[in-house]
Amino acid sequence: MMIDKELLDILACPETKEPVHLAEPEMLAALNDRIERGEVKNRAGKTVEAKIDGGLVREDGAYLYPIEDEIPIMLIDEAIALK
Repeated sequence: MMIDKELLDILACPETKEPVHLAEPEMLAALNDRIERGEVKNRAGKTVEAKIDGGLVREDGAYLYPIEDEIPIMLIDEAIALK
């Protein structure tokens, strides 16, 4: 998953304004395993059904914002809790 460095430098969590970084492949693999088992919900409470190809993790590691078709979905309700 490629995100332009300049874009990544200006993106921030819409809730806390913390910086975000690209999710590591291992984290995505573990998250996708949980998605496959139906164990993952976003902050709106909706079950995440589609595997994710990439994500941006908030600096504190609490939430991941999914990347769909190389577009970061920086909406609070779409964030996935990691802790």
